[in-house]
Amino acid sequence: MARTKEFDPDAALQAALELFWQRGYEATSMSDLVEHLGVGRASIYATFGNKHELYLKALDRYTEMGDPRLLRELSQPGPALPAVRAVVWRFAAEAADEARRRAGCFVTNTAAELAPHDTAAARRVELSWEHLETPLHSALVRAQAQGELPEDRDPRALARMLLVLMQGLRVVGKASTDPARVRDAAEQALSLLN
Repeated sequence: MARTKEFDPDAALQAALELFWQRGYEATSMSDLVEHLGVGRASIYATFGNKHELYLKALDRYTEMGDPRLLRELSQPGPALPAVRAVVWRFAAEAADEARRRAGCFVTNTAAELAPHDTAAARRVELSWEHLETPLHSALVRAQAQGELPEDRDPRALARMLLVLMQGLRVVGKASTDPARVRDAAEQALSLLN
């Protein structure tokens, strides 16, 4: 007869996500995970696999939670550019917010720490970025069709520029104590939509 797990795997995965998000992959040891999750090493391995597999599952959880407002904001009927601007300004505000900026974005953190040498992490980062770029692109195509965006602008290139800006805002916001950096960058980038 199989032994019943003595812990909640869902709660343990959430706790692992929070620890990895706070410390990063390399700075989090299996001993740290055992202590933080309150789960034995053997149970972690049996349920989640090794540290890398647990990290990827935590990253998957983070991306599945996503930002429920994003698609709703960018696909609402009516003018599209105000929604695009609002999303970029929200990212800038979050990047400059003292309480949020230290943790940054788990996906952005993964992009900087693991993606250059970890293909599984890089695939997840790319997928997350596509989930941001695609609704931005759709909103910009709508804006162009509605006459809000000049015909000579490339909605795909603008969406990519905004994606890079928004991820950069998260990186700079995490390290900088000057909120004007992210605010000024957002303002300049959004001027390209005029």
